[in-house]
Amino acid sequence: MSKLNQKRSHGETLSILLGAAFLMATSAIGPGFITQTTVFTAQLKAAFSFAILVSILIDVVVQLNVWRILSVSGLRGQDVANKVLPGLGYFLAFAVALGGLAFNIGNVGGTALGVNVMFDMDQLYGPIIGPIIGGILSAAIAIIIFLWKDLGKVMDKFVQVLGFVMIAMIAYVVAKTVPPFALAAKETFVPSKIEWPVVLTLVGGTVGGYITFSGAHRIIDAGLVGKENLRRVSIGATNGIVITGVMRFLLFLAILGVVVAGHALNKDNPAADAFRIAAGDVGYRIFGVILWAAAITSVVGCSYTSVSFLRTLFPFVERFYRCWIIGFIIASTSIFTLSTLTPAGRPVTLLVLAGSINGLILPLSLASILMAAYRKDIIGDYKHPIWLTALGWIMVVFTAWMGWGSLQGLLNLVK
Repeated sequence: MSKLNQKRSHGETLSILLGAAFLMATSAIGPGFITQTTVFTAQLKAAFSFAILVSILIDVVVQLNVWRILSVSGLRGQDVANKVLPGLGYFLAFAVALGGLAFNIGNVGGTALGVNVMFDMDQLYGPIIGPIIGGILSAAIAIIIFLWKDLGKVMDKFVQVLGFVMIAMIAYVVAKTVPPFALAAKETFVPSKIEWPVVLTLVGGTVGGYITFSGAHRIIDAGLVGKENLRRVSIGATNGIVITGVMRFLLFLAILGVVVAGHALNKDNPAADAFRIAAGDVGYRIFGVILWAAAITSVVGCSYTSVSFLRTLFPFVERFYRCWIIGFIIASTSIFTLSTLTPAGRPVTLLVLAGSINGLILPLSLASILMAAYRKDIIGDYKHPIWLTALGWIMVVFTAWMGWGSLQGLLNLVK
C-alpha cells in the first residue's frame, strides 16, 4: 500500500479525500433528512438548531474514530468487527445490508419525487406511473456510474458536483427567506427547549447504519491506509463533517425563514411547499433539483457502502462486486415500484423491520472499532487518542439508548 501511496500525486490524493468527504456528507443528507428537517423546524422553530449541533458533535466523534482506526488497520468495518469478536462482522454486514436496503428504497423514492417536481411527471404520466418512471430513470443513472471503468474517480466527481449544487441552491433560498440568524445562533448554544426524541431521530438518520462507514470504506478502497496517511485521513474526515454541517444548517435556515414568517406548510409535502413559499415556482423547481441530488447521491453512497460490507466476507461478492451493487440498486427500485403500485403492500413491513434493526448498528459497530483501537494485531503500534476513545464510548452508550428505542419498534411489530 505504501508504494501505491507514493506513486499517487498530491492532487489525486486530495481528490480522493474530497470525494470520500462528500460521499459521507451526501449519504447523510438524503431525502429523509430533508423531510425531517422541514417537519422539526416547523415544530421547534429556531430551537431545532440545537438538535443539529448535537448531531454534528456526535458525527465528529464517530467519524474521527472510524476513519482513523480503519485507515491505520487497512481493514473495513466488518473485518475489524470479526477480529474483535468472531462472527460479529457477519452480523454487522447483514444488518447494514438490510438497513441499507430500507434506506435505498426511500432514496429511490426521493429521486422519483425530485424528478416529479422538476418535470411534472405525475401530470404527464399520472400520479402512479409518473413517479415510477422518475425512480427508474434515476436508478439507471446510478447504475451507469457503477459500470464506468474508473469507478472511484467517477463516483468521487459525481458526489462532489451534486454536493456543490445542493449547497449553492440552498444558499440561494436562504438569501431569499432572510431567516433570523441571531436567534438561530442563540438557540444553537442556549436552546429555549430541548426535544431529545428529535435529536435521537436526527442522529439515527444521519450518522447510523451504512453512513458511518461510507467515507472510511472509500479511502480504504483507494489505498489511503497506514500511519503515514493518518493526518490526511483526519483532515478528510473533518472536511466531511464540515460539509455535512454546512448543508444541514443551510437547509434548516432556508426552512426557518419560511416558518417564522407565519406560513403553514402543506403536510403532504412540507419541504416542497416551503421552497415554493420562499421563491415561488423557481423555488419549487430548485427544491426538485436539491431533492433529486440528495437522493441520487444517497443511492450511490448507500449501494456502494452496503455491498462493501459483503466483499471481504464472501469471495463471490468480491469477484462480481459491481454486479452486486447494480443488483442492490435494482432490488431497491423494484421494491419501491411495488410499494408505489400497492401502497398498502408488504414492503411497508420490510421498511419498519429493517429500520428497527438499523437502530442497533451504530453502537455495535462503534464499540467494535473502539475495542480494536488497542489491539496490536489490528492497528500495530498506533496510539489512538484517549480523548477520542472516551468520547467514543460515551457515544456508544448514547446511541445504544437510541437503539433500544428502535428495538421497541421491532418488538411492537412482531407482537
